[in-house]
Amino acid sequence: MTKLSEGAIEALSNGTGGNDAVLQLVNIRKIDGGSGLPRFRVMMSDGLHTLSSFMLSTQLNFMAEENRLAPNCVCILKKHVTNILKDKRRVVIILEMEVIKSAEDVAGRIGEPTPYTEGNKGFNRDFGKKAPSAMPSTPGDNSKVVPIASLNPYQSKWTIRARVTNKSSIRTWSNSRGDGKLFSMEIVDESGEIRVTGFNQEVDKFFSLVEVGKVYYVSKGSLKIANKQYTSVKNDYEMTLNGESSIIPCEDDCDVPVMQCDFVSIGDLENREKDAIVDVIGVCKSVDEVTRLTTKSNREVSKRTLNLMDMSGKLVTVTLWGEEAEKFEASGQPIVAIKGAKLSDFGGRSLSASFSSTLMINPDIPEAYKLRGWYDKEGHAMDGQSLTEVKGSGGGLTNWKTLSDVKTEHLGHGDKVYTAVTFIPYLSIQQILPTNKDNLNTSTLIYIDYADNQWVTCFQESAEAILGQNAAYLGQLKDSNEAAFDEVFQQANFNTFVFRSRVKLETYNDESRIKATVMDVKPVDHKDYSKRLIMNIRKLAAQ
Repeated sequence: MTKLSEGAIEALSNGTGGNDAVLQLVNIRKIDGGSGLPRFRVMMSDGLHTLSSFMLSTQLNFMAEENRLAPNCVCILKKHVTNILKDKRRVVIILEMEVIKSAEDVAGRIGEPTPYTEGNKGFNRDFGKKAPSAMPSTPGDNSKVVPIASLNPYQSKWTIRARVTNKSSIRTWSNSRGDGKLFSMEIVDESGEIRVTGFNQEVDKFFSLVEVGKVYYVSKGSLKIANKQYTSVKNDYEMTLNGESSIIPCEDDCDVPVMQCDFVSIGDLENREKDAIVDVIGVCKSVDEVTRLTTKSNREVSKRTLNLMDMSGKLVTVTLWGEEAEKFEASGQPIVAIKGAKLSDFGGRSLSASFSSTLMINPDIPEAYKLRGWYDKEGHAMDGQSLTEVKGSGGGLTNWKTLSDVKTEHLGHGDKVYTAVTFIPYLSIQQILPTNKDNLNTSTLIYIDYADNQWVTCFQESAEAILGQNAAYLGQLKDSNEAAFDEVFQQANFNTFVFRSRVKLETYNDESRIKATVMDVKPVDHKDYSKRLIMNIRKLAAQ
């Protein structure tokens, strides 16, 4: 018969219990967790006594939801913290627990335990050591450090020790009730994370003090049910700073985690609902230059798009905004992790990193090292399949195809985009110049590669890129020197470009054919293209 740690319940109830106690689960009950994640209350036994004041931390909810925790199973309590409520009762928050014997493998209740109460003392066999996270006193306060996972609106006195993982800029507002300002931040400890907001005086008091990446003692904030519409932080509650709140730097920060992410595979984004908030990590395959947009409120904002790929072999376009867009460095195809990106169904599936998202470049986490090893070994040879249909010339060059692939793979069914390196043997101009001579209306050309050929249509920017001249100059040349005008088009023949084209299948008089329109034209980067050819050769040789 499995031997339980007799005396552990008394020690845990008194706040002196250590870790690695062997206990039997007597009962587990789901309780209302507000508008967020559910919570599970647990009764445990050490063979002498039972105690119902155990609570699973939310990161262990999966053990209950997957029925790993069933009455009579035997567990090792590997990590916990104890929280003292207003009425002086203690609640043991289980941070890490392992089932060592399932309920099916246990004959029933071990021993004849009775409910533990003060004065009903049992044995205490070496469970008096202090737990590793057992709440040291904090600077300037006599409250104890408690885990974020144990916070609730019914506590009056607490302190947490947590690392700042994200901090917003100061935002202001003005309405009929007056003016104001606020900032928010996200903090994390070993038990969980929470969003913290400060208004007006608290902005003046704390904004300049708080730095992303550093650890602080935070106490006496107000807690309320979190509005999940505005945050991706996985906590039922959120915190508001007030006049009694304090934030004190903590120098001993080595055991506080840097970030808590629940990464979603890029391949799984197709199955997620529109506007979902997700954490993703991938290799930056390509990146666009920064562009500037003017918002409806007549404010200029910077924008940059990049393509991320992970081990699913799928690519997704991510849009960065503001300062993140301007300072992003893409050299060396870095690993990019984004916490709290918003999923859109625009053009398939795409992501946007908002002001509340956290962007990490080459983060020091296991997922990043695993992804880097995969990419350097085999992922670099993959083009990847994009979940995002690229609009215009942005979004990078993805979905490389030969012209033969375009036809044999029936890319014309629907409306698809592909990239190809081809050269132009013949250029035919139709309706080149409208009457104002400022625009190239349409130009039709044929391009070919080693496998096939395709007629395509170009418009203004693409036609000018191929011809090397703008429409206004060509208009003047057509009127003044027709021989020189014709020479411009002759010079365009037999040149090689990277074409990004949109194709679709059209049917006319019961005859189907592919219609192709050039979206973007770029000169061939022979160094980059040679690398691509070498990767393809290696990929084929490995088959």
